[in-house]
Amino acid sequence: MITFTPAEAAERSGFTLDTLRYYEREGILPRVARTAGGHRLYTEADLGTLGFLKCLRDTGMPIEKLRRYGELCRDESTLPDRVALLEEHAAAVQRELEALRAQQARLDAKLAWYRGEVAERQAAEISS
Repeated sequence: MITFTPAEAAERSGFTLDTLRYYEREGILPRVARTAGGHRLYTEADLGTLGFLKCLRDTGMPIEKLRRYGELCRDESTLPDRVALLEEHAAAVQRELEALRAQQARLDAKLAWYRGEVAERQAAEISS
């Protein structure tokens, strides 16, 4: 089995070492294996979990819900609850995307107006 040091796991996951420790302490990330000396060793499965947690965090999932997701993942009987939690988050992400698209349209319209103004002024300078 391939294992990774905390520094390697942090680099590969995009989390800081402090975040990895915090996520484990808070139960967001399942407890990771340890060496005889007590040092954490992350597996490829741990990195996969971290990758998904990064997705959730980067899409705005609050820490309380990340914690809840971590709790649910420790019990196989909670699959329907996980589905519900992720559906709720996916809907929130969809709403955010729609709001961003609307804002992008406003930005594009303003840029088009400014570009038109710049072009008109440049044309006026050339013709004068």
